[in-house]
Amino acid sequence: MIASLLDTDLYKYTMMQAVWSRFPSATTEYAFKCRSAGVDLAPLAGEIRAELDKLGALRLQPDELDFLRSIRYLKPGFVDALAGFSLDPRAIEIRTEPEFSLRISGSWLQTILFEVPVLAIVNEVYFRHTCPATDDILAEGRRRLDEKCAQISASPVPLRIMEFGTRRRYSGAWQREVVETLKEQIGESLVGTSNVSLAHQLGLKPFGTMAHEFLQAGQALAHPLDSQKFMLEQWMQEYRGDLGIALSDIFGFDAFLRDFDRLFSKAYDGCRHDSGDPFAWGEKLLEHYESLGIDPKTKTAVFSDGLDIPKAIALAERFGGRIRTIFGIGTSLTNDLGFPALQIVLKLVRCNGRPVVKLSDAPGKTMSENAEYTAWLRSALDEAARR
Repeated sequence: MIASLLDTDLYKYTMMQAVWSRFPSATTEYAFKCRSAGVDLAPLAGEIRAELDKLGALRLQPDELDFLRSIRYLKPGFVDALAGFSLDPRAIEIRTEPEFSLRISGSWLQTILFEVPVLAIVNEVYFRHTCPATDDILAEGRRRLDEKCAQISASPVPLRIMEFGTRRRYSGAWQREVVETLKEQIGESLVGTSNVSLAHQLGLKPFGTMAHEFLQAGQALAHPLDSQKFMLEQWMQEYRGDLGIALSDIFGFDAFLRDFDRLFSKAYDGCRHDSGDPFAWGEKLLEHYESLGIDPKTKTAVFSDGLDIPKAIALAERFGGRIRTIFGIGTSLTNDLGFPALQIVLKLVRCNGRPVVKLSDAPGKTMSENAEYTAWLRSALDEAARR
């Protein structure tokens, strides 16, 4: 199911470089969670395990390494180090009692690339058994995709769309067909894909900056209340003006904006929305820039939380001419064939043996394994907000 180490999102490599440069001795633990009610993955554990074990045989090929070298902000030394890199599936533990669970633990540098292929494998195994790719299913998927392309082409406002659907795709073959169709039918509205392998093969721009785990890890690398600033500073120093989109929902958007001071607001190109009301988020981001005397028209808002085309159009209409907009659309593109997509995540839960948490603006997205630490952090953040 996974034929290349590039079959992942670019932000895994950009974060990996920052870890390689700055936190090479850090250790991590990740936990899997299925948010879809009534889904039992335990009967599929053996097949999932077999596919995960195959990841250990993958190596980056010369043409793939050359593609990574062509990306300006990836350091030559880092890419050279990747030439000998391999994943060790022994870092993955699967249990089926009392229910299906999956954990990954080990060196952050050695485990960081697991997330996306693991989730893609779970998805593809699940749908292979529950909704196999019959002619009727694929025909319905193509009908829906054509409808989306028509909506994009008919949009009253310009749309800039990134394909973001690797983690929750129906299958690798279907994702490739989706991206090829988008490239053919919507032209310049498709600005690129997060999937590095598809970008390499189809001549597209790969997109990605940071994910939640990077900012979460800061809770174990600095004082938790200073962790967002610490990790934003580390990222800024690592990329020196490149990859300037900050993720805004580790502690909730209000807490993010308190840390996103004048320096960060000027230095970063913009912010990414990934939980909560996107319209309220966008208005609050505009107010923040304006309060600092920064022209929002010079900044970018990336929307990426469960988007579909109608919502992207509505957001483009609301914020067009006020701030630059880009829309990262994933599951709605790569897993919309007439049946519900799986809601699965694989999140960082510990770093250097210490608990870390994501406190989302969407309560269902909060993920923690340590209630005491989570309660303390909420209280500390509330106290900081009152000061």
